[in-house]
Amino acid sequence: MLRVGVFGAAGYGGVELLRLLLRHPEVEITYVAELQTGRRISDFYPHLRDVCDLVTDESDVAEAARRADFLFFCLQPGVGTAMVRDAVATGKKVADFSADFRLKSVEVYEQHYDKHAAPDLVGTAPYGMPELHREEIRGADFVAVPGCHPTAAILAAAPLVKEPLVDLSSIVIDSKTGISGVGRSHINLLNHYPEAAETVAAYAMPRHRHVPEIEQELSCVAGAEVKVTFAPSRVPVVRGILATVFATLRDPDADLQSAYEEFYADEPFVRVMRAGELPSTKHVSGTNYVDVAVCRDDVCGRVVAFGVTDNIVKGLSGAAVQCMNLMCGFDETTGLDVINVWP
Repeated sequence: MLRVGVFGAAGYGGVELLRLLLRHPEVEITYVAELQTGRRISDFYPHLRDVCDLVTDESDVAEAARRADFLFFCLQPGVGTAMVRDAVATGKKVADFSADFRLKSVEVYEQHYDKHAAPDLVGTAPYGMPELHREEIRGADFVAVPGCHPTAAILAAAPLVKEPLVDLSSIVIDSKTGISGVGRSHINLLNHYPEAAETVAAYAMPRHRHVPEIEQELSCVAGAEVKVTFAPSRVPVVRGILATVFATLRDPDADLQSAYEEFYADEPFVRVMRAGELPSTKHVSGTNYVDVAVCRDDVCGRVVAFGVTDNIVKGLSGAAVQCMNLMCGFDETTGLDVINVWP
């Protein structure tokens, strides 16, 4: 059994990770850390009573490394950077949920976040998106889990930039997210229910901090520089992201549907909608799936592509488990064969 430790276990990302790990046949959770120590996880989340009553410890990397083989850091950018650095130094396998190691440039990171506390590790972790970096992730010791907005946006746009089928300077992304994306510890008026219900609100414009992450990965796929305009909005739902990608077609006769079906032909968690069908966040809620679709606007010479995902599962914790499976030699889908509850 793979012994696993989780830092930040009581956040939304942490508890969703626990949900997935608890059903994983090759995993034993042996360490959970949280600021409030000595409490059962089920005290934070009563739905886990008698399912997961593990008691929280202090965030001690040395102790975690003694008790676990794989360490997950479910913390905000900048909060656990030094701990991640120390964890990597122990030789244990590490997955980091923050944005601290997703970008390959310290300079770009510091333009969008704060001064980096472990610049020597920047660029050493594969970007944890198996659809683009499977072989880098397989057998790696350290991985940077992608952001939720970038997951939906990148997977919606990747087939378009591969050839490329679109003008790489024309990409505009509208991304709508459920309120859980802000996390449990960042309660403010934007996500307070009376303020968030019955309204849609744009935020973090014009250069959201996920923009360089999206541009980095799409540029990697294209083999050329890609710049995007990215507009995020919060919508009054708990879970889900809908990313809509607009771009100018280079070839008006391109077979867009075939391009998507071929690009994702062997991907276990990307489902390409049939021609004429459009995705819904409800269809992926609670699962590790991304549903993508593409259509053509012949009047304007543009393409519109869509990606929907659960922001806490494939947009975070599910992707982390998918990476763990690859890193540890398990079947990539192990523990992730979840069907969502309906309605």
